[in-house]
Amino acid sequence: MEFPQVDLPVDMIAWTEVTEDILNIYKQSCRLKACIFALCIEGSITVSINLMDTEIKQGDFITLLPGTIIQFYEQKEKVCLGFVGFSSHCLNGVNLIQSTLSSFSNILEYPVLAINPTVASYFKDYFALWARITTGPYPPDTKMAQSTLSMLLSGIDRMYCHRPQMQKGNKSRKEEICRELVQLVIENYTRERRAQFYADKLGISLQHLSTTVRQVTGRNVLDIIAHVVIVDVKAKLKSTNMTIQEIAYSLNFPSASFFGKYFKRHMGMSPLENTAIRTWNSDEGCSKPRIHRKEPWQHLPAQDSAGCHRRDRVLRPRQRYPLYYR
Repeated sequence: MEFPQVDLPVDMIAWTEVTEDILNIYKQSCRLKACIFALCIEGSITVSINLMDTEIKQGDFITLLPGTIIQFYEQKEKVCLGFVGFSSHCLNGVNLIQSTLSSFSNILEYPVLAINPTVASYFKDYFALWARITTGPYPPDTKMAQSTLSMLLSGIDRMYCHRPQMQKGNKSRKEEICRELVQLVIENYTRERRAQFYADKLGISLQHLSTTVRQVTGRNVLDIIAHVVIVDVKAKLKSTNMTIQEIAYSLNFPSASFFGKYFKRHMGMSPLENTAIRTWNSDEGCSKPRIHRKEPWQHLPAQDSAGCHRRDRVLRPRQRYPLYYR
């Protein structure tokens, strides 16, 4: 099934008293375009995160990255959450993957993290401060929201890194391969975009890697590599003054022309066109129409890295690695 996509109306929103009455409004499954950080201040609640039921208790910290599928079940008992959220517009200028380099795959797999009372009190006060600022006479602009997001991501990255080894539970070997692939891509995408490189790093054949990734995620290896690359490119286009040639060089493309073709193949437009559309859409009162571009996977080649033909349909999301189903 296709899930309705939910975004935030402004760059940044914060709230300290999200109760069961409010949560009961959002009982339909949806896919987030925004990035949400929340703290359970009181009570407990069961929610579905990426199609898996998860119990959230007092003192739990929740990180919901873009692409997460979320559903709140009807809540009769008292619960209170504090949260801060960042819209997709704000996210365009921040590289989520680079900001959480060492813990990104763990955040994807373990979005709910139990934290100690002292750290929980810090987040409670932090959310309260931003709730006052975002509702005050001088709400944060895009740059301030992006700086806040970057700082939050840095703190969450350290929080995950200092945790004991995450429990692997009943994950299969195939899921472990996908997790290891994601981490390897994050560490090496600026130098390597060949699927064979990652198969060699994992010590398995390219055919085995391609089959495993498709079975677990519904996509191929090149999809995942391209997603990480495009996230970085979009962040550089939005938040830096780098030229197209400089971006191409930073990502080890042989030329700006080759980089432009790579971007267009995955995004359906050139980097310059992408930048222009973001400018038009961010201007208040802009008379130019919004251009609705296709999702990256709709522009992928007809064959995957192992030469297997792609199906003529959009593959459905699976339970894990939700970021790659936007």
